[in-house]
Amino acid sequence: MTLAPFEIPLWADLAAVAVGALQGAMFAGRLKERRLDLLGVALIGILVGLGGGLLRDILLNQLPAAMKSNWYLVVATLAALLGMALLRLFTRLNPLIIALDAVTIGLFAAIGTTKALAYGVPEVPAVFVGVVSAVGGSILRDVSLNLPIALMHVGSLYAVAAAAGTVLIVVLVALGANITVAATTCVIVTTAIRLGSVRYGWSLPEQRAIASWRVWRRP
Repeated sequence: MTLAPFEIPLWADLAAVAVGALQGAMFAGRLKERRLDLLGVALIGILVGLGGGLLRDILLNQLPAAMKSNWYLVVATLAALLGMALLRLFTRLNPLIIALDAVTIGLFAAIGTTKALAYGVPEVPAVFVGVVSAVGGSILRDVSLNLPIALMHVGSLYAVAAAAGTVLIVVLVALGANITVAATTCVIVTTAIRLGSVRYGWSLPEQRAIASWRVWRRP
C-alpha cells in the first residue's frame, strides 16, 4: 500500500513542535531536584518537540524534517525557554495546553503513519512508526532525565490513543478513503481518547490487576 503522505503547512508543524517543547520545558521546570539550567531545559524542550519526528525519519532512513529548515530548532528552543520563564502562567493555562498537546499527538501520529505508507512500509510497521512519531518525544525526555518512561505506567494513554488513530488510518486507506479524510479522522480519534483519559481517568489494567485475574482451567 503506497500513497502520498498527509502534509500540514509549515506553520502548523512548527506550532505542534512549539507545544511539545513547551510541555517539555514545563515538565522539566517542575523537577526541582534535577536543578536544570537554561541549557538543560532547552535541550529537554527540543527533545520533546522534535524527538518524535527525528525517530520517525530515522526509522524511515530519511533526513529528519528538523534538519531541512532553520525554523524547527529555533522554535523548539524559544518555546522551551518561554515555558520555563513563564511556568506559572502556563500552569494556569494547563487545560488548554493539554488539549493542544492531544491534538499534536494526533497530528504526529497521522503524519508518521502516512509517511511510512508513502515509502512503502507495510501496514503494521507503519502503525508502529506512527506511534513512535507521536510519543517518541516523551520517551526521549524520560530517558534523558533518568525517569521511568511515563507511557509505560498506569494513567497514560498516549500510545494507546496514537495506536487507535494510526490503525484507523490504515483501515480507512485500505477501504479506499481519501488520505486527508483518514488522517483527519486519526487526529480526531486520538485527541478524543487522550482527552477522555485525562478527564475520566481511563487507563489500561495495572499489571497487578492482570496477575490477579482468575485462571480458568478445563476440568
